[in-house]
Amino acid sequence: MKHYDLGTIEKVDLKSVWPHEALDFTKWLAEESSLALLSEAVGMDLELREVESAVGSFRADIYATDTATGAKVIIENQLEDTNHDHLGKIITYAAGKGAQVVIWIVRHARDEHRQAIEWLNAHTDDEAAFFLVEIEVWSIGDSLPAPRFNVVEQPNEWARAVKASEGMSETDKIKLAYWTRYREVAEATPDFMKEFSPRKPTKNHWSTLSCESSAYHMALLIDTKGGRTGVEFYVPDDKEIGHRAIANVAIFEQRLGLKAKVFDATKASGIRLYKTGRAVRTQQDKWDDFIKEQLGWALEMKKIIRELEL
Repeated sequence: MKHYDLGTIEKVDLKSVWPHEALDFTKWLAEESSLALLSEAVGMDLELREVESAVGSFRADIYATDTATGAKVIIENQLEDTNHDHLGKIITYAAGKGAQVVIWIVRHARDEHRQAIEWLNAHTDDEAAFFLVEIEVWSIGDSLPAPRFNVVEQPNEWARAVKASEGMSETDKIKLAYWTRYREVAEATPDFMKEFSPRKPTKNHWSTLSCESSAYHMALLIDTKGGRTGVEFYVPDDKEIGHRAIANVAIFEQRLGLKAKVFDATKASGIRLYKTGRAVRTQQDKWDDFIKEQLGWALEMKKIIRELEL
């Protein structure tokens, strides 16, 4: 019988990696690569604003924003089992900062606190979202320890979408429903999920996709008035990257089979590519086809970005 040399996955004590919660774990989480891991877990695009952010006489561990929606985010760290003290803190910090999103990271979530977060998500409006996330660290043999975030409680997106649609215009309802369906289709597409993490549904005409660099991002687009769907390469500040992309616009057009429109504003620059004949408003029975097409464009665009070394 053939012998296989296989390692054993072992759980690592959190305190052996981060001895001090504030000085070690919070400092690590504030790094761009660490926030990217958390972003993927919660389906957001988190950008650091402040560490140990003042809230009256208290200090929130991390204050961030979701670049896809502009939402203010409070992150509270607790490298132990959840307790009532920290539950009170996250509510206090959210109120003090006017945060729309609260992420509570813990070693272990006790049942009563899971129920509390579930209750908060069910009884607050669509402007508030609470995440309860467990942090684990694993290693194989002599490998470096690897962190993993496990979301144990989060907003029910379907219920939130229904709730959020109350009082919206018909156009906003269509966009919210489209991006809700997009997330469902995306999560059922393994090739796409290997490269991207779909964002929370909104009533915007875009849905952001993060790339390897924080200097730029991609976005899927819908134009309910013009009957178009599209994809975008967006550079908020770095003109050098934006101009390099624009200089290679013909490659994007040829590979994606779409007609491009470049933009070069005072700060932002990049490329938008659309396909007409996609009546998002009236052809809801074809949404899955539209979305699958957009997923393919996103995957191809990411390949081009890598090849051009943008």
